Amino acid sequence: MENRFPDSGSRDRRKAALAVLPFLTLGLLDVVLLLGWGVDPLWGFAILPPILFVSVLAWIAFSSGFVGDHRT
Repeated sequence: MENRFPDSGSRDRRKAALAVLPFLTLGLLDVVLLLGWGVDPLWGFAILPPILFVSVLAWIAFSSGFVGDHRT
């Protein structure tokens, strides 16, 4: 298939990164806060994989156009 928007690929990835960045930042700050409080480091690293997983899923959804590109 022919790509109708040849320049949109890099722009979509950038927009996706900007959309996911606040969530990822809050999640990483939460891990730092837990470790700073002196909580067992295992709890801090136990919540890190779900934060990263959801961030990657959101980035894929935004960059592929699955979210926000509904043309009817």
